[in-house]
Amino acid sequence: MAVPSDIEIARAAKLLPISEVAARISLDSDELIPYGTTKAKVHLDTLRRISSRPRGKYVDVTAITPTPLGEGKTTTSVGLVQGLGALGHQAIACIRQPSMGPTFGIKGGAAGGGYSQVVPMDEFNLHLTGDVHAITVAHNLVAAAIDARWFHETRLGDDALHKLGLERLGIDVFNLQWNRVLDINDRALRHVIVGLGGRNDGRPRETGFDIAVASELMAILALVDGADYSSALRNLRERVARVVFGNSKVGKPLTLEDLGVAGAVTVLMRDTLHPNLMQTLEGQAAFVHAGPFANIAHGNSSILADRMALHLGDYVVTESGFGADMGMEKFMDIKCRTSGLKPDCVVLVATVRALKTHGGGPKVVLGRPLDKAYMEENLSLLQAGIPNLIAHINTVKRFGLPVVVAINYFPTDTWAEINAIKEASMEAGAAAAVEAHHWEKGGEGARELAEAVVAACELPSEFSYLYPLNMGIRQKIEIIARDVYGADGVDFSPLAERQIDAFEAAGFGYLPICMAKTHLSISHDPNLKGAPTGFTVPVREVRASVGAGFIYPLLGEMTTMPGLGSTPSYLKVDIDDNGNVVGLF
Repeated sequence: MAVPSDIEIARAAKLLPISEVAARISLDSDELIPYGTTKAKVHLDTLRRISSRPRGKYVDVTAITPTPLGEGKTTTSVGLVQGLGALGHQAIACIRQPSMGPTFGIKGGAAGGGYSQVVPMDEFNLHLTGDVHAITVAHNLVAAAIDARWFHETRLGDDALHKLGLERLGIDVFNLQWNRVLDINDRALRHVIVGLGGRNDGRPRETGFDIAVASELMAILALVDGADYSSALRNLRERVARVVFGNSKVGKPLTLEDLGVAGAVTVLMRDTLHPNLMQTLEGQAAFVHAGPFANIAHGNSSILADRMALHLGDYVVTESGFGADMGMEKFMDIKCRTSGLKPDCVVLVATVRALKTHGGGPKVVLGRPLDKAYMEENLSLLQAGIPNLIAHINTVKRFGLPVVVAINYFPTDTWAEINAIKEASMEAGAAAAVEAHHWEKGGEGARELAEAVVAACELPSEFSYLYPLNMGIRQKIEIIARDVYGADGVDFSPLAERQIDAFEAAGFGYLPICMAKTHLSISHDPNLKGAPTGFTVPVREVRASVGAGFIYPLLGEMTTMPGLGSTPSYLKVDIDDNGNVVGLF
């Protein structure tokens, strides 16, 4: 019997009206901003009404170092919420909105999978309520404003500018940090020349495109905080004003406030502040809000959604992008530091196949069949990769939190392989290690995982950040490289040294660090599998997202505009005779 596809499972589900999902978590109907019958935004003024309610338990879901296929972190997050629901708890998921680039590119949908999904999955993966579009327009307005200001400053003298109420910015177009964005994978736009044509078509310069979710504005949306809509709107306005888009010719950092575009950007983004409400296949509430990259930005959903959910549910399950060395470290040191919220436990998702890749297994390539090494029992290969699991457990423990290992089950996994992971996890200090069958069985398949998480949340913990903010930029980078990546040290390029000195001189040294690196290794090098040692981390460049509130060092070459493969996911996407989307998975 053929297993139904994710979208077939999602379409067969009987969805609750979003008003009923909201009522289940004590939201009033007048607090909803409906987008049809199955999704809505929840007005931020709700926070005022619920702020006196007790705070629920806060659970972060992360993972070992993934393969290119991903290891089911979102599926596990949704499954855990369903499992907690099966135990009778009021549980809420808080996850990121996916980019349509990967949806139509290599990854496909990101709403979970099997019987642990957020639905409607086609709306989840496509336009949702338009937040990504709003950010795209706001970001590109800034790009247009930069080119327009540069163009007019080359035509007008200082007196003419003063008459127009403008001060000369003296933009250094060779030192800009602001490309245009698009929410589609398109490698042909990574490097472009704008301003070609006649004199009235702008001035030529080289620039490029990033994918929309790599925009600093998306990172800002995820880190905005407030007690209600007006305070969150003020925080958004303040953060947007602080964004540094480049430097003047004399080296002065230039902000969106200097450019005069911060107010308009805030106007375009104001409705994005309200979290989006959807539901799991079993009717639990799911907030889907913000979607910053996890290899460039912090890779977590919004503080506002988490804060709202924590006053509405007994348990809030949020997800960090990629592995514990990536999104989880940034969740702790950036997101939790910004919000002041402290997690109660961490769930670390592991799979047999990923650990086999870290043990030296054959390369995993999207779109190609898996090698038989991943389809048959191979304990020696698995044991060779287990140091990666142990390294991530140790990273969680450095933050003083209990960790539950969730072994995301695949039909090819054997009892001996599962048991080997459980034994290694417990020896490394995990609070529990549990086999999870949520993909196949939904909440019932995650009941044991949910029980382990409930128990872990009651364990004593001593949560602490990895470093203090008053430490120098170099020292903070070195701590992450040494304590999380296992590096012997850090090698700063001459450019990075100059940039760090400039940022500290400009007063940005207090910001936390958001490392930009590969997600395919704990190290900076995607070819170093397992738990590598004896390496030095090269920092080739250091940039600042001052509006979002972090410094991001670049470790190696980072692509902020993905490309399409030879057989992208859009080849399978179509519409049937009834108007239903087919081919998303």
